[in-house]
Amino acid sequence: MKNTLKIFSILLLLINYSCKSQQMVQTPNDAHKLKTNEQQFINRPLKYLLNEIKPEIKTAGASNEVGHQFFSFRFRTLEQHKKNEGSYEDKVSLYVYVKEPIAWKWEQRPKGKELEWTKEDTEKYGNLIVIRIKVINQPKE
Repeated sequence: MKNTLKIFSILLLLINYSCKSQQMVQTPNDAHKLKTNEQQFINRPLKYLLNEIKPEIKTAGASNEVGHQFFSFRFRTLEQHKKNEGSYEDKVSLYVYVKEPIAWKWEQRPKGKELEWTKEDTEKYGNLIVIRIKVINQPKE
């Protein structure tokens, strides 16, 4: 009986461990994988796409043009962008188009931190439905 319990608990641990998949985007340079696997995210909440991104999204913006509501995510801070700091791989922009208008009010964002992406933003916008993904790399200099 003890052996059976031990075997069962080991199997349970192995199954639990193997079910935890690795995130699709391990580095900013992997962002193109989101476009390659775009169909996995279409018509699903934004939070599922964000869960597949391991590197921290440091800045973001939103656009509410009619028919073209999208977020632009970057893996560099505004200061790094202004000083052209960071590796080539970090200079990736991820554009995620959503169905619904984005309730992004620049004047309501914290002063001096309007472009910072926070956990609160993930919670607030995580249920918006993804309809398209674009990934743009800056050209090498």
